[in-house]
Amino acid sequence: MKLSKIQLAKEAFKHKGLVQKLPVILRMIKSTMKKNGYKPEIKNVILPGLMLLYVFSPIDLIPEWIPVIGVLDDLAVLALAIPMLTSEAEIFVAWEAKKRQDNKIIEAEIVD
Repeated sequence: MKLSKIQLAKEAFKHKGLVQKLPVILRMIKSTMKKNGYKPEIKNVILPGLMLLYVFSPIDLIPEWIPVIGVLDDLAVLALAIPMLTSEAEIFVAWEAKKRQDNKIIEAEIVD
């Protein structure tokens, strides 16, 4: 069972909900960069980012050439990163909905 980093990434994207939440995650990142944008919990964004960087970097704690075990460290890191990102994406969607609701203008007519 020898998997390349690309195959490993494909397997990660098959994770339930990740592909559907990818546009939300990208919106969340874009909103985070704005001055009055979304302020995520740092550990739920930075840690998965560092984890994904580790998975795609050529440096590994356990080398890929070791059968099965070489890929397991990457899988373990992905197993931790993906749920953190998707849960933060759910929080972001709720934040977006609240922000939209707060920005609604209600037109009313004053009756004597």
